[in-house]
Amino acid sequence: MKMSLMDTLDRTDLQILRTLQENARLTTKELAARVSLSSTPVFERLKRLESSGYIKKYIAVLDAEKLNQGFIVFCNVKMSRLNREIAEEFTRIIRGIPQVTECYNISGSFDYLLKIHAPNMKYYQEFVLNVLGTVEHLGSLESTFVMDEVKHEYGISF
Repeated sequence: MKMSLMDTLDRTDLQILRTLQENARLTTKELAARVSLSSTPVFERLKRLESSGYIKKYIAVLDAEKLNQGFIVFCNVKMSRLNREIAEEFTRIIRGIPQVTECYNISGSFDYLLKIHAPNMKYYQEFVLNVLGTVEHLGSLESTFVMDEVKHEYGISF
């Protein structure tokens, strides 16, 4: 039987996770003050949350526009045929392409959904022709261009 989130984490663990989602640069002392504990138990809880996989990693969220990567495309990919070996190979290739920042195996008319960052439309066109277009068993693509980002949350609501 699968345990629920509440069976494995207590209220303080959840408060630590929520606080870190807002600011992962807090020191253990600062985090402890926000969750009303001393530093040692917070440090121990952090280590447990990390080792048990609740915290995957700490990252900096960069400004894509300032880095000239603000042209965002969601690309639906349909494979010409698909089996375990083809899926594993596609996954291996996609993981090695830095412009693809997210990839999901999806249901429906397409097999995968990619999120791609590029500097502009011309770059994306060349990327499709010279990178994605060279992937074996790729059947078709459908690109959706982001005109404006309305909401982008990095955290998880729980």
